Amino acid sequence: MSEDTMRLGRERRYLVLLGIICLALIGGALYMQVVLGEAPCPLCILQRYALLLIAIFAFVGAAMRTRRSITVLETLVVICAIAGAAVAGHHVYTQFYPAVSCGVDVLQPIVDGLPLAKVFPLGFQVDGFCSTPYPPLLGLSLAQWALVAFVLVVVLVPLLTSRNRKAER
Repeated sequence: MSEDTMRLGRERRYLVLLGIICLALIGGALYMQVVLGEAPCPLCILQRYALLLIAIFAFVGAAMRTRRSITVLETLVVICAIAGAAVAGHHVYTQFYPAVSCGVDVLQPIVDGLPLAKVFPLGFQVDGFCSTPYPPLLGLSLAQWALVAFVLVVVLVPLLTSRNRKAER
């Protein structure tokens, strides 16, 4: 097995781990929704979409065999994470300033009109308001945890990829 094949295998394992973590985060959100009764707002649902897209791109990237195709999918992962960070950042802002609306009147029909809201309404249909204060988890709100997760993906995916590829030079 060549050194290049081993490095690509390492990147694929990172992508599989990232996909599993994203699916676990969505599972945790569903647990909090169903068991703890924390209704998701439009921004929560958009963050779930971002996590789902990151997981899909990560799993597809892990199935690729060439460096170029893996790089393309890692780029899509980072783009989705940036979008998720933007949504989570706005959600955090809305929670700090509850007078600011998350646009539930505007966003709800749009988010509820997306395909997954019809296929899996429990997980992808709006049911709450962005400014609703739920108890923090380890000192941070769910929106803050989501922001941390998205920022970590934006930082760590390129960092791990570049470190992995610099080692071969």
